[in-house]
Amino acid sequence: MKFIHLSDLHLGLKLFNYDLIEEQRDALAQIVEQVKQTQPDAVVVAGDVYDKSIPSADALELFDDFLNDVSEASAKTQIMTISGNHDSAPRLDQYRRFLSRMNVHMVGLPPRRPDESIEKVAIEDEFGVVNFYLLPFVKPTSVKEIVGVDEKGNNRSYEESLRRLLEREYIDPTERNVLVSHQFYYPGGQSPDSVERMESETYGVSVGNVDAVSSDLLSAFDYAALGHIHKPWSLGGDPCRRYCGTPYPYSVDEQGQKKGSVLVELFEKGAVNTSVLPITPLRAVRTVEGLFDDVLKQGCDDYVRVVLTDPAGEVLVDVRERLLNAFPRLLEIRRKHVASSGGESARVGMTTDPMELCRMFLGELTLEDEELLQDVVNSVKGVE
Repeated sequence: MKFIHLSDLHLGLKLFNYDLIEEQRDALAQIVEQVKQTQPDAVVVAGDVYDKSIPSADALELFDDFLNDVSEASAKTQIMTISGNHDSAPRLDQYRRFLSRMNVHMVGLPPRRPDESIEKVAIEDEFGVVNFYLLPFVKPTSVKEIVGVDEKGNNRSYEESLRRLLEREYIDPTERNVLVSHQFYYPGGQSPDSVERMESETYGVSVGNVDAVSSDLLSAFDYAALGHIHKPWSLGGDPCRRYCGTPYPYSVDEQGQKKGSVLVELFEKGAVNTSVLPITPLRAVRTVEGLFDDVLKQGCDDYVRVVLTDPAGEVLVDVRERLLNAFPRLLEIRRKHVASSGGESARVGMTTDPMELCRMFLGELTLEDEELLQDVVNSVKGVE
């Protein structure tokens, strides 16, 4: 039994207001080629298909094309998709029963009533049955009718809600079982605060990690295909408790990560093999740091954060315009002044340039903020 594990496509996402549809289309095309080469029994998408609950027409078309291309690349491959916290669960759940007849399982809503169960898809091979449990993103409020409330009448925690949902299911220990889930799991015995989160996950990070769920809940499954964390990561180093990460870098702090899908092979009970099928970004997301003149010489078509290290007070002319000419996909400009002692200082020297003074007061600015600030400064100069 072979299947490809994907997650966090975030179709329609913009990086500093740059539309990434072209990059996402290229990444999905590479995945389709992986399907063609490996002929898996299933392709599993563990949530956050779209970046917004009401996706753009381009995002909808892109996922529709992807489903069609996967089907053409491998007629036997079943497609299993759950909703993430960015998706609209009811929208993704539309036509669920109809699509399942064509081996496309789109599950947007978790069980919400006592008579409902976690969606299960069973596929047979020479070793027997593999059960895929498709559990979309769960909020305690959405499953309250099933899991109840605590002794004070409050909603149960994320972890307790997930525990009670899973305990309702009969998971046959003699069969091979796979959980597809979109939640924030952390290694059992560790603190949720120890998990590194990416800048692109800001929307999904809760205050105090109240949505954290211990990986101990995954013990009944031979493989847990997880979504929500954007970096490729195995919980506690266990390759069978795994976040595959995003197929493309969606923030600068993801630069250098090796993006890819995960090919999972299930043999007899207890025998699992995993390997990463690499996805090469159409354009890199990276940081270029140095003196202004040296940075200009490194112009490229990548998505770039520029960090300038010119001495404080040094006058730089037409910084944004010249950097944009060198880097058409410039994300932001940051300044890191180097003090004469050799140490770093973010606020060194004096300047009378209004733009520089505003930057010193406001701190780090995005390209959009820079443009807005420049308009304000120009307007004030016009009044003077």
